[in-house]
Amino acid sequence: MLQRYEKFLEKLDKRLEKYFEEQCEFIKCKSGCSACCEVGEYPFSRLEIEYLMSGFVNLPFGIKHKIKEDIKHLKQENPKLYRCPFLINNMCCLYKYRGIVCRTHGLAWYDESENRIRLPYCVNIGLNYSKVFDRETGEVFLQNPIRERLRIDSILKSPQAKSYQIECGEIRPLIRWF
Repeated sequence: MLQRYEKFLEKLDKRLEKYFEEQCEFIKCKSGCSACCEVGEYPFSRLEIEYLMSGFVNLPFGIKHKIKEDIKHLKQENPKLYRCPFLINNMCCLYKYRGIVCRTHGLAWYDESENRIRLPYCVNIGLNYSKVFDRETGEVFLQNPIRERLRIDSILKSPQAKSYQIECGEIRPLIRWF
């Protein structure tokens, strides 16, 4: 299953790369920026967590220990929003194995069900899409938002995902998988 999922991710990443290129004038993402990993609940499917953990086993002992300690503290505190425990020195230590929510973050897309453009969280701190977003009114002045629903559930239940015969399982916040 994980091999099929990896193949699916290769195709998804190519599509997302195209979207990031199309929207590059509005995107401020760069190596070392971790605003999207500092505050969230990070929805992951069962399949994604299995894939993430397949990368986790190969991490050095010290990094695994730090992640386990961070997860332990998060479980005790039980916050709704939190810093991703896989963020080490402002970098994802499992970048290759990251979830779909991480892969799609940073893009703006049109949500037909709500008739609005969805923006990434970082717009609120002056990053992605901030030059086309009016913080006072909440209006977005973006001519061509992505017309694909970039939510984890939609992506994992898409015809493309079905063609790889992947079963994603339940989706829940990252910390609730531990």
